[in-house]
Amino acid sequence: MQAANTPPSGRFQEQLTTRLPLMWFSLAFLTGIALAKVLALHILVWITLVVISIFLVILSQLLTPRLPDSFPLHPFAFILLCAFCLGGMRYQMSVPRFDAFHIAFYNDREYDLLITGTLIEPPDYRDNYTNLRLDVSAVDTGDGDLPVGGLLLARVSDNQVFHYGNIIRLRGKLKTPPENEEFSYRDYLAAQRIHAYMSSAEVTVLPGRGGNLISAALYGFKEKSLENIYRLFPDPESSLLAGILLGVDTGLTRELQQAFKNTGTAHIIAISGFNISIIAALFVTFFSKFLGPRRGAFLAVIGIAFYTVLVGGDAAVVRAAIMGTLALFARQIGRRQAALNTLLAVALLMCLVNPLYIWDVGFQLSFFATLGLILYAEPFSQFANRIIAKYFPASAAEKFTSLLSEFVLLTFAAQLTTIPIMAYHFKRISLVSFIANPFILPAQPAVMILGGLAVLLSLVWFPLGQLAGWVAWPFVVYTIRLVELFDRIPHGTIFLGDLSIWVVIFVYAALFSLTVGWGRLKEWFQIMKRDQIKVPAGLGLIGLVLALLLVWRAAATVPDRRLHVTFLDVGSAEAVLIQTPTGKHVLINGGPSVTTLSDELGRRLPMFNRKLDWLVVAGTDENDVAALPRVIERYPPDLVLWSGNIEASFSSRVLNEYLAVSDIQVVNAEPDQLLELGAGATLRALTVGPRGAVLLIEWQNFRALLPVGMSFEALDELRGGASVGPVNVLSLADSGYAASNPSEWIANLNPELVLLSVDAADENGMPDREVLESVEGYDLLRTDRNGWVEITTDGTQMWLNVERK
Repeated sequence: MQAANTPPSGRFQEQLTTRLPLMWFSLAFLTGIALAKVLALHILVWITLVVISIFLVILSQLLTPRLPDSFPLHPFAFILLCAFCLGGMRYQMSVPRFDAFHIAFYNDREYDLLITGTLIEPPDYRDNYTNLRLDVSAVDTGDGDLPVGGLLLARVSDNQVFHYGNIIRLRGKLKTPPENEEFSYRDYLAAQRIHAYMSSAEVTVLPGRGGNLISAALYGFKEKSLENIYRLFPDPESSLLAGILLGVDTGLTRELQQAFKNTGTAHIIAISGFNISIIAALFVTFFSKFLGPRRGAFLAVIGIAFYTVLVGGDAAVVRAAIMGTLALFARQIGRRQAALNTLLAVALLMCLVNPLYIWDVGFQLSFFATLGLILYAEPFSQFANRIIAKYFPASAAEKFTSLLSEFVLLTFAAQLTTIPIMAYHFKRISLVSFIANPFILPAQPAVMILGGLAVLLSLVWFPLGQLAGWVAWPFVVYTIRLVELFDRIPHGTIFLGDLSIWVVIFVYAALFSLTVGWGRLKEWFQIMKRDQIKVPAGLGLIGLVLALLLVWRAAATVPDRRLHVTFLDVGSAEAVLIQTPTGKHVLINGGPSVTTLSDELGRRLPMFNRKLDWLVVAGTDENDVAALPRVIERYPPDLVLWSGNIEASFSSRVLNEYLAVSDIQVVNAEPDQLLELGAGATLRALTVGPRGAVLLIEWQNFRALLPVGMSFEALDELRGGASVGPVNVLSLADSGYAASNPSEWIANLNPELVLLSVDAADENGMPDREVLESVEGYDLLRTDRNGWVEITTDGTQMWLNVERK
């Protein structure tokens, strides 16, 4: 009865102080951090404000019994003021102050520095460079080593191998990380406590090892797992699994990464709270069916913890794992007020450790995705159930709502609260994501569970991992093909350009106001019903589809007694894959991009036999062979035919060393050397010189000329093409460089089809206008416009297939 007489102010006090105290306190603390960056007050000012606010809190507690109920300021308001000031003080404490003992003190000097440090993370290998993160211990400005501290990001040349704990010596100019109107690399690195950047550095690995044994073991496990993923699966499936399972998404091509962004499914390959929250919810759905809700949730939490360890346990992954586990907690505890309290408290603790997290995109997406699941997952499910129940029997409606909730509504709940953040940071909204996610997300538990199982089994016994990999592979293929399919939908993405932060704030204010005003505030404080999980029917159909996919992939690579010559789209370089009539595979050069070449080969080589019968090095310029040292680790050749100067480029030297270490037989090419391709087809080296070889493919009436290692000496030796005679296919040398493709050369060869391998933004302005004028009377296909080009022949006829018409 006493509660019924409680005045409105008393009920408001009870709601604030007994039901959601952590939420309001944490919000005030986070607001203080955000505004402190704008206010830029001195640390002493914030300390003074904290002391004053604490004094006001104590004073309000002493005076509360004497104040009337109608007093406008509640004592809890002073607690919130104290939290706000504490947040501002914490941010100001995190502002770095560089002195001579911090590496950033030496930024932007006009001379090279010698810097010594320990590699604190595994190297981040990219196509043309490698990123290294170092914990610096010393700097030499010319007067000997000086002890310093701090973290450094350095970019070094590719095709060098590093390991966690290596002691590194760098030489180069130290810079402040750059920023521009579109993106601040400085703020991005500052959130990771990195304030110094070396954009180009010479590197030496010194004797000894640093780091700690636990991290070394974790990273070693991750490195071996990554190696096995590329052995188990072809590209692009292997690169997608590397991103999903290990957080290594640098193997995906730029085009495929863009397709994931355009379809709103990039969270699949980016380890974030959004990703883990959705996957964790699906895991609970799956496991709870067999083990019950509580055990299913417990097993999902164990899975998240193991996943965190598997990917290396860095700060971003730990944040995402905490948020994902929190989403499970919110669904199991059944109390939204407790979940909201916990969510904001976790955010407070994270920002207490590093206040700069509040500006981190990953943190923001993790926070708002979890918030969306807490606020909207259950109401959406209830609303859908009411609508469906009007048209279907109760049992059918419940089953259908369960499936809809698992694969559609959970995603929509998380998307609803993350759209403003993604629109602000990525300047786009993916409309097709609302369609794509319900189709793609249901396959992700199978991708993670079966893919992870295949990797783990391969570490025990590799053939066992291969068996599991065959079961996992169709789900990964399904994911990629659907992403590419939805990416082709016209107008699926709205590009917004720059968006004001005030627009984002207004959208969130409107969304949460509508949420509160919709009459569901009381539902937030009721016990949520646990989902009755239903395993989707049609397991037999799923098994049939998996078998069909495996059979389809195997059938697609069965020899068809025809010769296939595919010019891969690798930019301004040659990369030609030959499938012989008997099913052998020959790769000629590889181009500059590891991700592109690996992706192209993975889509064409047999699923169960991913190796090359021959690798032909027909030119040793950097652009011709830069991708090969790392790609042939995934697609090893049985034999190598080498032409060209080994010392012509850094990558050719690395490739030669790798072949020697791997005990792969290398045959030095000689003029008129013949390589039998089977069924009478041959590959002949017409000329061989320091630049490489001019190659001729012949089979019955079919002839294709590949002047990869063209030189003036080769032109003279072949008498400007007169000694070769007419050909069916001619590849233009050096991306259409005029000196390598004189008009008389083209006229003497008189090709039916001319191929030009060139990048759309070739840095040398290729192709030359004179060359284009020389081939005006011929059919011309270009990789920058047509993508890859496949030529198929039975020796008498020729068929063409291109990526883009």
